[in-house]
Amino acid sequence: MRLLAILALPLLLGGCDAANDAADAIARDRAKAVVNGIVAQRFPGVTVAPVTDCIIDAASAGEIITIARDSVGGVQPATVELVVDIASRPDSVQCIAENGLVLLGR
Repeated sequence: MRLLAILALPLLLGGCDAANDAADAIARDRAKAVVNGIVAQRFPGVTVAPVTDCIIDAASAGEIITIARDSVGGVQPATVELVVDIASRPDSVQCIAENGLVLLGR
């Protein structure tokens, strides 16, 4: 009986990983929608998708969840500040420079 439980454990844990991956994907998608709106508003004329991807990639899991919450109740000023802060981080700036040069007229 113990052997059966031990053999089944990886399958159960694998199911948890799949659920966590799905939850992460949903949170990232919702956060991207919020960040897209903020980038479009703060930086008119910029193609938002590459900038949004850089910001989301530089955000922590907790920050992504915080941003994603605003997809339900509307974007709060604190979230706008958070997104601008994340966009100002060295990783974000480098990513935007490498992937978003076409956004700057190049």
